[in-house]
Amino acid sequence: MDGRSDDDLLAATRHEPEAFAVFYRRHVHGLLAFFARRTHDAELAADLTAETFAAALVSRARYRPAAGAAVAWLFGIAVKKLADAQRRGWAEQRARRRLGMERLELSQADIIRIELLGEQPVASALVDRLTPDQRDAVRAHVVDDRSYAEIATELQVSEAVVRKRVSRGLATVRERMGIRR
Repeated sequence: MDGRSDDDLLAATRHEPEAFAVFYRRHVHGLLAFFARRTHDAELAADLTAETFAAALVSRARYRPAAGAAVAWLFGIAVKKLADAQRRGWAEQRARRRLGMERLELSQADIIRIELLGEQPVASALVDRLTPDQRDAVRAHVVDDRSYAEIATELQVSEAVVRKRVSRGLATVRERMGIRR
């Protein structure tokens, strides 16, 4: 890794974009851990980390070494991003309570269904690469929203077989997408 200080890296980013990449790699795990501990939501932690680094890149010219360490400046941005996310979350919670609605929790199957419906090429390509039995079961259950019983009857196999094909297919897609359970 580059031996320059964080201050030097931030100063160099104007003429050397790779310097910010070094700064990013140096601090991404710490920032992810910070957000993960506070949000208990891996996806939100990743989103907030990305937002923080984007804000840092945009405002890097305003960083002043005399005001404090670069990592402290970065975490100051992170605290603001977290506060913004919490305010948005609280507003969403209040609106849901007023309307008597529960928070929608998406399963991995739901996420893949949405991506496939949106013709997202990566998810669709990953499903296409499954074994034919798994691919057909995943498409029938996830995309076409058909029941296990209906699929089992059509394929003349047990529901347990269909469930296993869908489960294994989704696990393969998750693995290929780099999603950990």
